[in-house]
Amino acid sequence: MEIIAEGISVTKPDSTRVTYYGFPEYEIHYNLVPPNTVQQWHHHEVIEEALYLISGQLEVHWREDGERMSRLLTAGNVARFERSPHTLANRSPHPATFLVVRLILTGTSRADVFASDKHLDRAD
Repeated sequence: MEIIAEGISVTKPDSTRVTYYGFPEYEIHYNLVPPNTVQQWHHHEVIEEALYLISGQLEVHWREDGERMSRLLTAGNVARFERSPHTLANRSPHPATFLVVRLILTGTSRADVFASDKHLDRAD
C-alpha cells in the first residue's frame, strides 16, 4: 500500500492549478479551473484521457469527423477524449474541480478483471 500526500503542483498561464500524481502505467491529475477560464485546444496521439468533474461546470468542446461539438458537464459527469482535439471552458462565476486519469492503452479489454478482481479478506 502506498499513500501519496503530495504531488507535483503547477499553476498554468491561464491560472489553472494542477497537481500531478505519476505512476509507471498511469497518471492522475487534480485540476482547479478558476472562473472564466478557457484551456488551449490540444489532443494526444498516444495518451488516453478521462475526466471526472467533481464540482462546478465545464463546457467541453471537441472536434469529431471535422465537426465542432460541445457539451456542458456538471458534477459527476465523465468525459473520455480518445484522440479528439478538445478544450475545456469554465464560463461560470465559480471554480471547477476535476480529476483526469491518463493512460496508455494496449487495446485489450480487461473488463473481466475489473468485474471480478475483488477478494474478501478477514479483518483480523
